[in-house]
Amino acid sequence: MKVYITGISGFLSINLVRYLLERGYTNIAGIDLVDFTYPERDKITFLQGDIRNPEDVRKSMAGADVVIHTAAALPLYTPEEIYSTDVEGTRIVLQQALEYGVKRFIHISSTAVYGVPDHHPLFETDPLIGVGPYGKAKIQAEEICLEYRQKGMCVPILRPKSFIGPERLGVFAIFYEWASEGKNFPMIGSGNNRYQLLDVEDLCDAIYACMTLEKERVNDTFNIGAAEFTTMREDYQAVLDEAGFGKRIIPFPAGPVVLALKVLEVLKLSPLYPWIYETASKDSFVSIEKAQKILGFQPKYSNKEALLRNYRWYLANKDTFKEGEAGVTHRVPWKQKALKVAKVFF
Repeated sequence: MKVYITGISGFLSINLVRYLLERGYTNIAGIDLVDFTYPERDKITFLQGDIRNPEDVRKSMAGADVVIHTAAALPLYTPEEIYSTDVEGTRIVLQQALEYGVKRFIHISSTAVYGVPDHHPLFETDPLIGVGPYGKAKIQAEEICLEYRQKGMCVPILRPKSFIGPERLGVFAIFYEWASEGKNFPMIGSGNNRYQLLDVEDLCDAIYACMTLEKERVNDTFNIGAAEFTTMREDYQAVLDEAGFGKRIIPFPAGPVVLALKVLEVLKLSPLYPWIYETASKDSFVSIEKAQKILGFQPKYSNKEALLRNYRWYLANKDTFKEGEAGVTHRVPWKQKALKVAKVFF
């Protein structure tokens, strides 16, 4: 079986490549704008190209049996880049998969399609309310997937919560740096809200189920998240406890913090984009009952365990990191901007 992965140089995809190699898959190909610089380079077929370029997709997808579509532009890309990548790019990849007779097309969506809901947990049947260019584009991408289901393709759609694990940096690198340097860490709001995460290995399990179970079972839409999570404050405190400095999560009233971050946003000094700081103090969790029942999905990691696994990987590799550009990729630590000054007070 030939497995083709879009966005293959990303954090999810390198974990997926390793997951598949461990299970004996030797015919793996992929495309990404960013070079594939991992040690597994000689074990895959890679094209540095753009999913928005039909010719790049045509060349790199040839012979694929399964397509796993992970490529996406994150929220701090421009609205034009988000639309062209997440919407038009998805259509280009799906159309090529249809023309090649690909057996399955697994689309990695996001729980961002639910917007900022008024109830929890969220079910797959809940309304989709796009907030911002990214949320709206993810909904449009799902709509395109449904079009191609109507054309006879098997197109499982997975909506994962924020996932973490080896190779994940981005905003989490800020928290891990503070923990490793013996700092308390500020939290937006009381931290008593429940914010479900997901370990990347558990997401790989869900993708694998969509690759291998009967088409009739998997040709559907599924929420994917951790089964065990407590409050945000308690889950993140586990990392500070692991660091061993006796430091604590320090809650701050959400209203003034969000206002301050909005001002910093205007000044281009905010380390976070609005979707993160406006939802960090709110509940955010989905029902995974459907995936458990139909896919046999059984997450191995709780929120705490996923955070700790990611933190231990961070400690083992932090000397190799280069600070990156906020929001553009999860593969590099995001710039701390104003938080770099604030850190001295914690």
